[in-house]
Amino acid sequence: MRNLRNIRAQQWHLPTHFQGRSMTASTWDLANDSILCTVGPTQDKPLIELIRIDIASETQSHSVITSWDAPSPNPDLEYDTILSLHYFGDNLTACLVLAGGDIVVVREEPLSGEDRIEIVGSVDAGITAAKWSPDEELLAIATKADTIVFMSRNFESITDITMTSEDLKASNHVSVGWGKKETQFKGKGAKALQDPTIPEKTDEGVLSPNDDGRAAISWRGDGAYLAISTVEGRSRRLIRVYSREGVLDSVSEPVDGLEGALSWRPAGNLIASVQRFVDHVDIVFFERNGLRHGQFSLRLTSEQLLVETHGISLSWNSDSTALAVVMPDRIQLWTMGNYHWYLKQEFQIAYRPLLFTDPLIWHPEKALRILTVSPRELNSSNLTSCGSNSATESLAIIEYIFTTARGSTIPPDDQGVVTVIDGQTLKITPFKAANVPPPMAHYEILLHSNIVDIALNADASIIAILHQSGVSVFEWKSASAASLPILTGRFAFPDYRVGEEFYQQISISGHNEIHVLSRNKETSQIKRIILNADNGSIENLSTPALSFSASLLSSFSDNGRNHSFTQNSSGGIHSLDAGNSLSQCKLPMALPWVDIIPYNQAYIAFGMSSNGHLYANSRLLVKNCTSFLLTQAHLILTTTTHLIKFVHITSVENLEIPPDDPETDERCRSIERGARLVTAIPTTASVILQMPRGNLETIFPRAMVIAGIRALIEEKNYKKAFTNCRTQRVDMNILYDHAPEQFLANVPLFIDQVKKITYIDLFLSSLREEDVTQTMYKETRVISAVNGPPKANDTAPMASELRTIGPSKVNKICDTFLGVLKTRTATNLQNIITANVCKSPPALDDGLKVVAFLMHDNQTLADKAVEHICFLADVNKLYENALGLYNLELALLVAQQSQKDPREYLPFMQNLQEMSELRRKFVIDDYLGRHTKALIHLHTLDAFDEIQKYTQKHLLYKYALALYRYNPSQHAILTELYAQHLEAKSKFKEAGLAYESLPNYPRATSCYLSSGASQWRETLFCALSQTPPVSGSALQDLATSLYDALIESKDYFAAASIQLDYLSSVETAVRTFCKGYLFADAMHLVAIKSQPQLLESLIDPGLGDALASSTELLAECKAQLQAQVPRIRELRAKALADPLAFYEGERGGDGDIPDDVSVAASSRLSTNRSLFTRYTGKDSQGQSLGTAGTGVSRATSKNRRREERKRARGKKGSVYEEEYLISSIGRLIERVESVRADIDRLVAGLVRRGMWERARAVEGSLADVVAMCQDCIPEVFGMDEPVRTETEGENEYRPTGGDAVLQESIDAAGKRKQPPHVVAFQRLSLLGT
Repeated sequence: MRNLRNIRAQQWHLPTHFQGRSMTASTWDLANDSILCTVGPTQDKPLIELIRIDIASETQSHSVITSWDAPSPNPDLEYDTILSLHYFGDNLTACLVLAGGDIVVVREEPLSGEDRIEIVGSVDAGITAAKWSPDEELLAIATKADTIVFMSRNFESITDITMTSEDLKASNHVSVGWGKKETQFKGKGAKALQDPTIPEKTDEGVLSPNDDGRAAISWRGDGAYLAISTVEGRSRRLIRVYSREGVLDSVSEPVDGLEGALSWRPAGNLIASVQRFVDHVDIVFFERNGLRHGQFSLRLTSEQLLVETHGISLSWNSDSTALAVVMPDRIQLWTMGNYHWYLKQEFQIAYRPLLFTDPLIWHPEKALRILTVSPRELNSSNLTSCGSNSATESLAIIEYIFTTARGSTIPPDDQGVVTVIDGQTLKITPFKAANVPPPMAHYEILLHSNIVDIALNADASIIAILHQSGVSVFEWKSASAASLPILTGRFAFPDYRVGEEFYQQISISGHNEIHVLSRNKETSQIKRIILNADNGSIENLSTPALSFSASLLSSFSDNGRNHSFTQNSSGGIHSLDAGNSLSQCKLPMALPWVDIIPYNQAYIAFGMSSNGHLYANSRLLVKNCTSFLLTQAHLILTTTTHLIKFVHITSVENLEIPPDDPETDERCRSIERGARLVTAIPTTASVILQMPRGNLETIFPRAMVIAGIRALIEEKNYKKAFTNCRTQRVDMNILYDHAPEQFLANVPLFIDQVKKITYIDLFLSSLREEDVTQTMYKETRVISAVNGPPKANDTAPMASELRTIGPSKVNKICDTFLGVLKTRTATNLQNIITANVCKSPPALDDGLKVVAFLMHDNQTLADKAVEHICFLADVNKLYENALGLYNLELALLVAQQSQKDPREYLPFMQNLQEMSELRRKFVIDDYLGRHTKALIHLHTLDAFDEIQKYTQKHLLYKYALALYRYNPSQHAILTELYAQHLEAKSKFKEAGLAYESLPNYPRATSCYLSSGASQWRETLFCALSQTPPVSGSALQDLATSLYDALIESKDYFAAASIQLDYLSSVETAVRTFCKGYLFADAMHLVAIKSQPQLLESLIDPGLGDALASSTELLAECKAQLQAQVPRIRELRAKALADPLAFYEGERGGDGDIPDDVSVAASSRLSTNRSLFTRYTGKDSQGQSLGTAGTGVSRATSKNRRREERKRARGKKGSVYEEEYLISSIGRLIERVESVRADIDRLVAGLVRRGMWERARAVEGSLADVVAMCQDCIPEVFGMDEPVRTETEGENEYRPTGGDAVLQESIDAAGKRKQPPHVVAFQRLSLLGT
């Protein structure tokens, strides 16, 4: 779908002092971006002059590198001829191969001992053809002695091959005749009519009468093979294929009329040549094995066939996209797509032929740049020559680009019109109306001459075609209708003199103005042509020459009107419309592809260079672009990474290129390798791509689809938005989420537009609580903030949070629909049912109520409604809900829609029908498991005995108690039942409370006692409240049991209270206080009871016992810290010094460490993490390591449990020792903190009893231990190390079994632990320091 468009037409004329002499060869100088050409030798003067032409400069200056005489060494040649001119840019050397046999090297900068001009070799027999390999390492020479010589870069002979008739045996061709007439099925009748004695015609290789006998050489693009075309025995033209080593690979099959033109496609799949027939000329193709592989015919008229055409030559460009067919009077450029050959460009040349050798030279790097040398100058739209014979010779540089001639992509004019040039035929396809694959087209227009360029206006109603003789204008009434464009006018260019102008490009501005870009000798010109719509006439308006050299003429659409513009050589954009300034559009350089789009009362120019750099004005966007186009909302581009990307149109500085993430970003999508953009149709949200082989693919990118749906929602065009969601599989929640308030206000409009009942049901059933505008279809367009920098649209998440806090989104929409549909029951009954069922949770009762209402008004509608609701919801659940409405007729109607056996539900229905209303409701609720409601019905029936049994059966004590809260007698009975239940469930405290409230003190005492020692007060109260109260030995036994339980639970104060109040033992109470370090309470009790003798007999010994146990505890803690902290330090040092030996125990520190284990770590954390790559299954590059990487565990749950026991023990020397020691120190610190209050009371008691030294000793021990705890916390718990924030990937290997336990231990060691809190220690001031 691409055309060739001319962007450069440059000439260099041979200076006057070379008059009478001819240019004989030319080549590209890639190192200096210039051209080398030779002048001479001629018959009169054997002088050869090597000239360099600087084509980059405006002056096109030239310089003579050197000159020398080259007389013909062969007496058969009147003067020598240059067969090959090649320039080596790496050593600034030119190599010339002459037909006489000499090989000449010209050195621009010769080294010492080297000649500037040197004949490095000579072939005595003479040379017929020569060609350097693409890598410039081999020179292939065909001699007049029917030999082929391979020479190296140093001009040393590598091999010499003789071409003989024996070469014909090299290939035994077996052709299956693909596509030939002989292989087509014709039926039995046709085969019966064939004369079996007459064989089918086969080519014998008859020589063409126009064959000039010349040899031709062509290399394959990779330089591995070359082909040579020669005449074998003056009877047959033969193509031989040789390998780089000079081994004959194959010869071509016989082809009648084959001529000497030869060109091997650089891609390597085709060898092109020429086959001549009486009435036409074909370009034929061969494979490397010599077999034919297709052909196409040159489109020549009978008059053109009469012209002497024996000089046809072929040449592929460097990237194999274009084939140049050079004839004596014209050059044609052909391209192939979908196995069809398109004639893209044709320009005529002088009546005299071009150079004898290499008449056309493609640029090796710029694939569509051409160099030709002509004895005549360029003509108007071509290279026509019709001047006098005194015209000077010229060298022409012509460059083309591939471009797509497409119509507007801005709605409503986005008809997807694309035009394709094919010689005199213009192929037109409006893709919005018909997606016709090439080489076919929806419409074809035939012109009287070959097309040069095409332009369309904004709505594609006018098509202007630039061809060789002028401009033709066609009018197209409607691109969407089946109407063929009609020719409305034709303008013929005046007959200029030779070399006057070169017509390049055409564009349409407005509705009736056409601009044509042409190039003359000095500068560029824009020719203006005005269309008169009234009479169809065309008026030519003269335009002065431009003040700059224009390289591009194009147009852009704005407000339904085209605006033409040009680009100068420095990248500046100039408008051709009066009053339309494009001064803000400035590209950094002249770019071959440029498009402009209006944005916010300004314009943005997008341009792409030949190397894939895409610019927005002067800002570089991407460096790997392969094609781009603009729509009103997006810049669409394809990249070399085979992605299509969508960039939201905004200000230049805010243009955001999406990342290469097609999985998560809607603005990026994967495409086929090498795909190019053809056009985009925003109204259908489609993009047409062309694959490298020529076929088309239409895609509907998510970015365009979502953008289109958003625009339709904002326009309140809900019908089309819904249709797009349905056809493009877009979540329909976007219809609400994009504009919630607008949607709720326009639900009647939505229903009226969508209309179809099933479509409304589809929308309602698709509703979810999720806000898809924040998840699936999050807005990626950048919105400029009023006060602040531009930012992405992130205000919606706050609204989403509010929406989740507020009422349900689904229920809100369904309620709104129900409010609108309640007056449309006759037409939208199905939608009413759906809206109820689709609520969250489903409002099945409401839906069934609608059915129940219809059962009394319209049974037919009721049947339809129940059928629909049974389709939407589980019929068994609906049956239960219908029963729950106590509507037996409705339940029966629903049951009939289910798969239930009537024998299952009819007897049950009959029994219900015979019951009273309240009894029926009770049975139904009991059947449905709604026991609370069933209990209420029993309460209404006043069946208390039944209530007691039902409450016990279904554990409804709370509800039953609530029902009878105002009936004391029944409430007491139910409380008694509840207390028995609680006692049976071992909930003794609650049971005791229940018994006590009745009051049932004996049972309450028993329950309180069973609940534990903490309820000792309640237990003793209930025991003393019994009638008669518990007393005597029974009370003492009860108090003793409570005392023992409190001692066991270490509640010494409560135990001492029981001894004092109930057992009357002051001494035991004092001992209990001392045992709990409650020395102040003990002394207070001694004082109250006036027994001072107990201070020395009980309290002082108690202080001594407490001092001994506290001192022992502190000593153990101190010893543990002194042992474990250094051990942790030692273990960590070993882990850093030799991680493998520390964790695995396989070898010592001097052992060789395998490559899959990393030991270079900056900290303990990184060492622990990087070491165990064998357990994570990954190496440093993320590759799998052995069996562990396969995800197959070598352990079982059994050795996992064994490993967990090892970890819990923390045995010395194991990998778990450090973790165990850290946990042990943590527990120690917690223990020290828990006993500090006891020791403080102990110190106070010692001081009160005058034991100063003992108090100082125990306080000092506590201070030392607390200080040691504070000092070890930073080291042990890693407070100074950085926190590791590492996330595991989805596919990362996770160990199992025993390895998993080890991995968990490593992960725990690598994480920062929460250190225990240690309160600062404060000494008692009375004790001093």
